[in-house]
Amino acid sequence: MNVLAFAEERGGKFKKSSLETIRAGRRLADALGGEFAALVAGSGVAAAAPGLGRYGAGRVIVVDDPKLAQHSNTAIARIIAEVARTEGATMVFLPASQMGKDVAPRVAIKLGAGLAADCIALRIDGNDVIATRPVFAGKGLLDVRITTPVKVFTLRPNIFDAAEEGADARVEARTVPLDPADTVTIVKEVKVAAGRPDVTEADIIVSGGRGMKGPEHFALIERLADALGAGVGASRAVVDAGWRPHDEQVGQTGKTVSPSLYIACGISGAVQHLAGMSSSKFIVAINRDKDAPIFQIADYGIVGDVFEVLPALTEELKKTGK
Repeated sequence: MNVLAFAEERGGKFKKSSLETIRAGRRLADALGGEFAALVAGSGVAAAAPGLGRYGAGRVIVVDDPKLAQHSNTAIARIIAEVARTEGATMVFLPASQMGKDVAPRVAIKLGAGLAADCIALRIDGNDVIATRPVFAGKGLLDVRITTPVKVFTLRPNIFDAAEEGADARVEARTVPLDPADTVTIVKEVKVAAGRPDVTEADIIVSGGRGMKGPEHFALIERLADALGAGVGASRAVVDAGWRPHDEQVGQTGKTVSPSLYIACGISGAVQHLAGMSSSKFIVAINRDKDAPIFQIADYGIVGDVFEVLPALTEELKKTGK
């Protein structure tokens, strides 16, 4: 079975979730005795492509087109589908990033493929792949077997390994004709929070909820995040109130995250929020309500006032140099 994995690139660098996807795709291809190729598509992406070899991509197909400078997901989906057909790929992998979540269903439709989204585990059963994905807002896990000839998977970030090894990859330039309709919808501007990692890529996240009582108090969250080198997250209620930008929202209607450490500050633990962060490896909850639902899934809980706990925690971390 031939496997194709798409690597998402921004500003000359590949997102960590893409490197995880490359590694996972390569391991499956090897286990199934199939060929593996990585795909990079964009404008000015060729220079970074060889580096994917250090994550398992012996061969990288590059579609470098100036029309992709404005990140048209419609065009990216066409390119992935066309390359998958050319390569005879029966499995296509994408990261479950914001872009991947938008592109993967488009690719599946073009290929007549079934889609297993937001996978947190993959295992081989004979000549097939069984994917495990969360369901019911993260309260259960479902094993999925896709029965269509071509299968599409998206992999949740921070779940799969992205160990670096090996050498640079062999790069093959490819051209995929695009229709005018493919670039009707474009992204004109991408704003990235400066100085802090995006929550989908962050290994540590400090997140705040309504218990912070106002946007001005998120300075406490930011100070702790800076001390830990962490990303800053927020609950839906906070974002809806305009306290924090939408790109920080964690939850079912925001971003799904799986950091090594998730610190929930003043977050009660609504179901939609838990759906976005319950797969975190360690969860620390800080809340003055000892009956808050967040404590039911937390590994460590602090029953106390966030306005007292956060400054004390930040100061202790600064003392230890952590």
